[in-house]
Amino acid sequence: MVVRSKEQPDGERDPRLTLALLWGEQEQPTRGPKPKLSPRRIAAAAAELADREGLDAVSMSRVAAGFGVSAMALYRYVPGKTELVELMVESVLGEGPDLSGVREGDWRAGVREWTRQCARVYAAHPWLLTATAMRRRLLGPGQLGWLDAALAVLEPTGLDGVRRHHTFLLLIGLVRNVAQQRSDYEAEQDAEWDRLSADLLARHADRFPALTKVIAEGAFQPDGIDPLEFGLDRILDGVEAVIDGRE
Repeated sequence: MVVRSKEQPDGERDPRLTLALLWGEQEQPTRGPKPKLSPRRIAAAAAELADREGLDAVSMSRVAAGFGVSAMALYRYVPGKTELVELMVESVLGEGPDLSGVREGDWRAGVREWTRQCARVYAAHPWLLTATAMRRRLLGPGQLGWLDAALAVLEPTGLDGVRRHHTFLLLIGLVRNVAQQRSDYEAEQDAEWDRLSADLLARHADRFPALTKVIAEGAFQPDGIDPLEFGLDRILDGVEAVIDGRE
């Protein structure tokens, strides 16, 4: 259990405390009544709040109100919002992807399934994009589980550890990029932007000939192509080219 009367500035936070929370290794009381809450329960409740209202809606007081306690009561378990967000990320990531259905040695299928499952997590929890974009120095078992799984499915490629890690960075970058696009998309605003942009470019087409050409070819119109699958195919083909010595 964590005993803390108020939040400390980021510069004064004890990383050992955060690690203990993320890995469930914090000290437990040896006497007294059984704790009514736990960091895991608090994080799960905060994640549900963020799913409904966004990450900005999460505060110690809002989460505490859901349990019918004061914000000060939560500080016995979680030092503050920074640590709470770390725990929320772990809460939704779980222990990593389930790749049990992938045939052993089929690295392309493994990578594809890993990427799809990762994308589904981001889609289910849009706030995860912001939460994991923060400066994060410490990783919990959930994040490491996803990383470990990605590196494992890439083992049959024969690539060394450095290239497998670079491939992981490409994959998570693709997932986050697609998640960002979907998070930013609003049909009504997008239609208005298209209208205004089309009018503007019609008057200045000579200044932007390449852009004008691809717009005329339907580059920004719905095409039925899944950007995640398109990007994933390109990454997989690129990795295969490296394996075959063509890159």
